[in-house]
Amino acid sequence: MDKDILMRLYETYSREIWLYLFSLSHSGSLADDLMQETFLKAILSLSDTHTNMRAWLYRVARNLYLNDRKKKGREELSDEPVLFSGESIKEDEILEQLIHNERKQNLYWELGQLDVRKREILFLQYFSGLNQKQIASTLQISPENVRIIAHRAKKELKKIMEENGYDIS
Repeated sequence: MDKDILMRLYETYSREIWLYLFSLSHSGSLADDLMQETFLKAILSLSDTHTNMRAWLYRVARNLYLNDRKKKGREELSDEPVLFSGESIKEDEILEQLIHNERKQNLYWELGQLDVRKREILFLQYFSGLNQKQIASTLQISPENVRIIAHRAKKELKKIMEENGYDIS
């Protein structure tokens, strides 16, 4: 792979890949390690002619995260809600810097209450800007499943936000 292409990929996608990995792992150091490994894999195996490099990077990052979980003896992703109140101050500061928009920040916190699959699909859609086809490719499910899960997740998220006093207009 051409060094210039890799540098452009890194400059363009490293921040969003890191944020995606952080949303999965809730660990800044693990997100750092997995992001570096993602781009290392890009150096070693991504061809210049690959048609959707962004979706490929997300898929690699996700697979690396899942492999890390398996290594640590957790065979499945947990479906328990993720509450961020116990996060360290350093990670909160990082998120504050990465998510400037208050509405997106509120959305990010409320996403933590959804199950893993719904949270991941909405995160990829809202924060990473991937379309349904790209999300389907990343998660290796059909675009129709992405559409259905996203619809259900949005409905559930709206209910959660209304219950927590957010104005959903």
